[in-house]
Amino acid sequence: MTTGGAASSPTAGGTGRGVTTDEARVIARGVASAAAPPDGLEPVQVSLLGAVHAALIGPPVDFATLEPLDPDELATALAPRPITFRHRVVHHMVLGELILRPIPPEVARNVERYAKALDVDDRFVRIARRYAQGAFGLAWLDLHQSGFADHWEHARMDQLKTDVRLEDQLAAGVEDAALAERWMSFSELPADTLGRSVWDLYRSRGFGLPGSVGGASAYLAQHDFVHVLADYGTNLDGELEVFALIGRADPDPKGFAWLATLIGLFETGYVADAGFFTGDLRERRLDRADMHVRIADALRRGQRVGDRLGTDLLDVDYHALVDRSVPDARAALGIEPKSDAAASAGSPGAFDHAGMSRIQQEYAASLGEKEVG
Repeated sequence: MTTGGAASSPTAGGTGRGVTTDEARVIARGVASAAAPPDGLEPVQVSLLGAVHAALIGPPVDFATLEPLDPDELATALAPRPITFRHRVVHHMVLGELILRPIPPEVARNVERYAKALDVDDRFVRIARRYAQGAFGLAWLDLHQSGFADHWEHARMDQLKTDVRLEDQLAAGVEDAALAERWMSFSELPADTLGRSVWDLYRSRGFGLPGSVGGASAYLAQHDFVHVLADYGTNLDGELEVFALIGRADPDPKGFAWLATLIGLFETGYVADAGFFTGDLRERRLDRADMHVRIADALRRGQRVGDRLGTDLLDVDYHALVDRSVPDARAALGIEPKSDAAASAGSPGAFDHAGMSRIQQEYAASLGEKEVG
């Protein structure tokens, strides 16, 4: 399943509307100055921050050659901008430091200085400082409270189609026969519908349905609808993409919690376990330039959804959309196609073999053998 035609090239305007070329460069200088270790930006930072800047703010900038900009100069330049805009800029700084392993204490202190100058009080700045100090337990507590708890504590039970509340919606779900039956009924829908596509996704990977033993919680299962709608795989690369999109689509900057957690979980080891997800550090995904392009494009797509929809994607009642075709559901939510750059970088679709983990690929192959036999 594909998303159709590729999106047009990103334009200036990203974190806010009407970003001029000069302002975009000032933002890039500020982000680079805040996130740079004492010896200058690491190559991985240059690549990732450059890709994110081009996707969300633009035009492209070479982060390796930028002149320093001190916190007060950046604050003066961005003073006319609203707090949400400045908050997003600080998150670019935090993203630049989170991919460092370890985070130099000087970088954590520097980002804190820039955030204070921009009058941004952000929990993720403190989380990165905890990482730099080696206080991983305190960092996880801060991260857990930074956005996740608010989401599931306020999730509407009618929207999730369950009467079961969990203290931790990131954990595996509990038995709920009515919920499992509802999800099983998706198998009876026409092949091109959202509900049937999500059921096919679960079946092809051997995922337990929400409400069944070992299945995801009703809240966490919301992101599987986005896997189909955004056409992202279910391996760890795909999870980074889908949660980058979900987090940036949230009109509240706290949505950054999703990407921050996934990076800490799958990339740096700062988060050892997040309930239903468990870290795997055998491959550094964000050391790869192709993943920088893919993450940046996911953020761009999320930004466009947020501009149009104005609500958290995990608050959407997808059950009201399950009988609509996937293209119609995408259009209703404003989910744009992947960019040409992301496609060229190898971003696989939700049903592509390359979008599955090794274990998922093996399960899909065994399922095919059973059907043939």
